[in-house]
Amino acid sequence: MSQDFTPEIGCLKVSSKSSPASVAGAIAGMIKDGVLVDIQAVGAGAVNQAVKAIAISRGFLSPIGIEVVCVPSFADIMIDGEYRTAIRFSVEPRYLRGVVRTESSYDSISI
Repeated sequence: MSQDFTPEIGCLKVSSKSSPASVAGAIAGMIKDGVLVDIQAVGAGAVNQAVKAIAISRGFLSPIGIEVVCVPSFADIMIDGEYRTAIRFSVEPRYLRGVVRTESSYDSISI
């Protein structure tokens, strides 16, 4: 008996006043729990904070063998009765195989 697995998707709305570290913690926690993350941002300041949060979350997750990738897209949303264009980042995990790299593992690499 096989069932299609559809992962849950959580949406985080980021503003220009959002703390990138706090958003990064939310991203990392959701990814660890197996939840795919959509981040929605309207405006240059909000997109800036969202991108910083994604970069910080990589630092939280890569030591435990999870890399994240994000796919940007546009979304038309309604705010106060007006349509606005948001940038949406779909953040998904890529699980690394093998041993986590250390500085000593680069000793035998010749370029």
